[in-house]
This record gives sequence, structure tokens and C-alpha cells, in this order.
Amino acid sequence: MPDSQAPASNDPDVGDVVVTVGDVLAAQARLRRYLPPTPLHHAERFGVMLKLENLQRTGSYKVRGALNALLAGRERGDRRPVIAASAGNHAQGLAWAAYRLGVQAITVMPHGAPETKIAGVAHWGATVRQHGNSYDEAFQFAKELAEQNGYRFLSAFDDPDVIAGQGTVGIEIAPYAPDVVIVPIGGGGLASGVALALKSQGVRVVGAQVEGVDSMVRALKGDTAPKDPVASLADGVRVKVPGFITRRLCANFLDDIVIVREAELRETLVRLALEEHVIAEGAGALALAAGRRVAGRRKCAVVSGGNIDASVLARLLSEVRPRPPRKPRRRTAEAEPSLTASTPIPLSPIPAAPPKARRLSVAVAAVEEESTW
Repeated sequence: MPDSQAPASNDPDVGDVVVTVGDVLAAQARLRRYLPPTPLHHAERFGVMLKLENLQRTGSYKVRGALNALLAGRERGDRRPVIAASAGNHAQGLAWAAYRLGVQAITVMPHGAPETKIAGVAHWGATVRQHGNSYDEAFQFAKELAEQNGYRFLSAFDDPDVIAGQGTVGIEIAPYAPDVVIVPIGGGGLASGVALALKSQGVRVVGAQVEGVDSMVRALKGDTAPKDPVASLADGVRVKVPGFITRRLCANFLDDIVIVREAELRETLVRLALEEHVIAEGAGALALAAGRRVAGRRKCAVVSGGNIDASVLARLLSEVRPRPPRKPRRRTAEAEPSLTASTPIPLSPIPAAPPKARRLSVAVAAVEEESTW
């Protein structure tokens, strides 16, 4: 992995950009007036706690970063119109935040973005421009418009205020004392913010990406060449180039990244709807899909969003037939060895905490691995 403090020659210089836990706490103080905490749900069949950001305003955690950025900008006296590129969730979050604060907002969304997300942006009065066939093409067009018109460009993930806002997800998880939290990764804003919020608490933070939609994994291994992501149900994380600030933060604070197969993601989304009655979009089910290969006694997966087109959900429910989950084993008194007062009880030594890994490892699923938890 390249030195996380030294950007590659073709990367912008972000060495002087610092995001700290203090920034996350400041974001929490700003947002609590507008955004109540989202609930945690115990998914018993999966053995995981779910942080339900699909129940957030606009149906996604993205509203946290957008609202924090506008509030922080207002504190600095920046009242320019704001423009952003987004596959949908960041655009909706920005539209809602701009509506609440009386700020003019323009969103650039790629052609093929889910209709439910386009409708959500228009509902809150933001201007919608569609351009290109990917997030990265929409990103370049939005940057050009910002330069030509003097707008404030607000990145969906590579902005200190956005990262701090997303980190408030971790602040809300912390009181439940998990030993590991799993988050989806697109550009890295959520993973960076949550890792910042929780690493000082001794919590492991693990990222999740999809096969062929793994720009962060490749960047952290030194492969920074842009590569078109494959088509995926997880449209919200289809990013060709991850953030430069987030890349550095993920290199410093993430413990691991798990790669999930597309079929596994589809099955998890259907199981989540049928067994836990939780509606998630593709990226929203990604952390849960990765959770089965993450060790931990108190695991928490972030359901990052629930903005899925009804037609896509209907097709998945009709096409995907998940295997039934294994029945829980019932312990009986006969199965346990009887102990008497004279029977010595063996004591297992408490294993020492493993040393902190210096390199980020990537766990890839084996094809023959079972798809049930």
C-alpha cells in the first residue's frame, strides 16, 4: 500500500486537509436540531445489529453530510448556491437540506439513476440536471458548472464537512458498544467518518464493496488508474475513483475490506425484506452481505439507504429464491457434561489482543461458500 500521507503524482494535494473526531462531534451538535437518531434493530436470524439509515430523512445517511456542510458553510459566511453530482442519495440529501435552510441547490445526476431518487430530489425543489451515464461523468459536468457560475461544489464524499456529517452515524452506534461495525464503501465518506468516530473507542471498522465495484480496494493497494465499475444492484457505490481525503482516512483507520459477490448481495437484500421486513437498496444491503465473513460477537451493519425502485424490488422478490436459514441449535442438559464439586473445570486462557495490522487486507468470498449465515 502506498504511503497514505503522500498523494500520488496525479492526485490533488490534500495533505493539509484534516478531519478529526472533534469535527464529527461538532457535526453532531449541528445536526441534532434537524435529524433525530435512527434506530438500531437486532436482526436475530443474521445475528447482527442493523443501523437503520434507510429510515433517515430522504431514506439515506447522505442527508447528514449534506446538511452539515451547508450549516458549516453558513457559519463561515458562505451563502453561494450549491451544486453536487450524485447517483441519487446525496442529491436527495442536499435537496432536503437546501430546502430547510433556504439555499439554492442544483444536482447533476447520471442518466439511468433510479426514478425514485430523481423524484425525491425534485420534490424538495432542487434543480435536476441529468448528464452522462455514470457518477464520474456527472461529477465532471457539475465541476464545470460550478467553475463557470461561481457555485459551491459539494462532493458526495470527498469533503471534510461531508465526512464529519457521515461520522455522526458512528456517534449514534457507539453507546451500544459493538466490537465491529461494517459499512458500505463507494467514495469512502461513510467509512471514513464512522472509522473516525469509533476507532478511539476500540471498535473495529470493516468496509464492504462489490466484485467489480472495488475502486477503494484497488486504490489502497496502489492501483489508482480509473476503471469503469461493472453494472451492479448497488448503484449507490458505483464510483470509478474514490475520494482522496477518504482514501487517506480509510488507509489509516479501516481494519479490513470485504468483497461481496453480486449474487450474494441480491440474496441478502431479499432476505432482509422477507425475514426482517426491512426495505433496503442495493448499497444498503451491502454491509449486511459482508457481515457473514466478519468475526465478532457484537456486530453492527449499517443499512445505508432504502431508496430502491419498486420495479427493481418486485423483480428481485420474484427471481431470487434465498436458501432457508439454518435452524438454531438447541442446547440440552443431556448434551452437556455433568459437573460435580470434585470435577475440575478447565479454564481457557484469554487470548491476547492481536497487534494492529499495518496493511489493509481484503477478504474475497470463495465461490463454493454457502450463502446462508
